[in-house]
Amino acid sequence: MADAPAVAQSVARFDDEGVVTGEAVALDVRPASAVIRAGGAVIDVLLSVLLFLGLLFAVSGLGIDQKGFQAVLIAGIVTCIVIVPTTVETASRGRSLGKLAMGLRVVRDDGGAIGFRHAFIRALTGVIEIYLTFGGLAVLVGFLNPSSKRLGDLLAGTHGQVERVPKLPSTAFAVPAELTSWAAIADVGRLPDPIARRVATFFVNAEHLSPESRARAAASLAVEVTPFVSPLPDAPAERFLAGVAALRRERDAVALALVDARMASLSPELTSTPPGFPER
Repeated sequence: MADAPAVAQSVARFDDEGVVTGEAVALDVRPASAVIRAGGAVIDVLLSVLLFLGLLFAVSGLGIDQKGFQAVLIAGIVTCIVIVPTTVETASRGRSLGKLAMGLRVVRDDGGAIGFRHAFIRALTGVIEIYLTFGGLAVLVGFLNPSSKRLGDLLAGTHGQVERVPKLPSTAFAVPAELTSWAAIADVGRLPDPIARRVATFFVNAEHLSPESRARAAASLAVEVTPFVSPLPDAPAERFLAGVAALRRERDAVALALVDARMASLSPELTSTPPGFPER
């Protein structure tokens, strides 16, 4: 009984914000919709059919008898719809040609890469829900499940994850020109991180605010920032916040660059063995 909490913590779940692990860590991933997954499945099914037809074409020229042809037919079906998908998903850690085309990957519910067991269960269940029902069962279960899981995912403990996401536009900006002389002597290092994050969030959402709301939000943030900035520039609230945010980002970037340079200069000493120590 003492091990029950530890077991429970290793199980991930889905909520309205995405995937949450048993340790209450929200994973920044987006489960694939049923429509996108259906597109990838159609591509994979078509490739399996083409592979099967190619196998039949190759066997037809061998001149085998009827019983031998039936055995080859059954072996070809099992190979094309079970063995090949299982091998491909296991070797590629949840990918296939159809999933690559749609920008998807199959992962475990805790966000980790799938293994042979997961791929085999998915492929074996796919015989029923994809091939025998012409995809009807998979579509029905996928649309009824909030995470667009098909029956094979429910049995294997997996889900489809979108990996092809659009690149976020950069919101970085420089210190306003009228505050350049102030930036040379200003001290903004005492600004707390929570306030700095609120300032950054303000500039991300500023274009979506009305002029009145934007001015009120800038004035409110300027009041919070003022005690941690010296000297104070003679500038409107929003320009003042822009100067503080840009100056703090530039100085943080310089500090990180200096740290990287120091670590690079120490790299030979950090990676080398002590004098007289045997090389292994």
